[in-house]
Amino acid sequence: MKFDLHTHHYRCGHADGDIRDYIEAGIREGLSVIGISDHMPHLFSPLDHPSPTLAMSRLELDAYVEEVLKLKREYEGRIDVLLGIESDYFIDHEQVYRDAIERYPFDYVIGSVHISGGRSIFDRNRWEGLSAAAMIEAKKEYYRLIEASARSGMFQILGHIDAMKGYYPAFAEIEAEDAVNAALKTIGELGLAIEVNTSGGTKLCGGWYPSDAVLERALHYGVSISFGSDAHRPSRVGEDFEAVAAKLREIGFTEWVYVKERKPVTVPL
Repeated sequence: MKFDLHTHHYRCGHADGDIRDYIEAGIREGLSVIGISDHMPHLFSPLDHPSPTLAMSRLELDAYVEEVLKLKREYEGRIDVLLGIESDYFIDHEQVYRDAIERYPFDYVIGSVHISGGRSIFDRNRWEGLSAAAMIEAKKEYYRLIEASARSGMFQILGHIDAMKGYYPAFAEIEAEDAVNAALKTIGELGLAIEVNTSGGTKLCGGWYPSDAVLERALHYGVSISFGSDAHRPSRVGEDFEAVAAKLREIGFTEWVYVKERKPVTVPL
């Protein structure tokens, strides 16, 4: 059984195609389940659309939910369309996001840390001139935020948990094992899932998120695994699904999950 829970569309300002395009791509790829999970508006700002190339506007959120639910009904029996959303995690703005999440009938919410230490995790220049100690602290802060996002109770899936390596592959070699392990231990204890996100192949790191080493530790801590292409164009829906499944079996996983109505659904590997 194939599924993909992480897809975007034109409303976020940096993806191609509309929701129907991604559903049709899912059908062509033989998916049984497709989740639509575009970027939650940046609710920390009083502006309607402070980040037009990063997330949808507040005024689009109702329309987004209505469109996904309409298409869910239309495609019933052909593919199970799930209403998801990818929400940034801002530790100082939890309540406004919590309130928004609870207003809508999301099947699942992906919690992703995109800002750490006041800068984008994808900022190619954030590492320039940093000492080894500062790099270690930056990585620890990133994983402290991921752990805090797990503890927030808002999310069922945590997104791309080593995506900081996207434009700085050496991130994977920075020694911060205590922070990584603490985050994974918390995620496992809380019964949340992390995704294997294949969009890392579109970045300089050239691989999936997270690394095999992180996945091995996730298995040790009893962390559930989900799958998301993080497709920003329809042609990437379901990308590398079979290869990811094979790698997870090699590591020692026997199952993974998708999330429907905020509850995990187990799928054998």
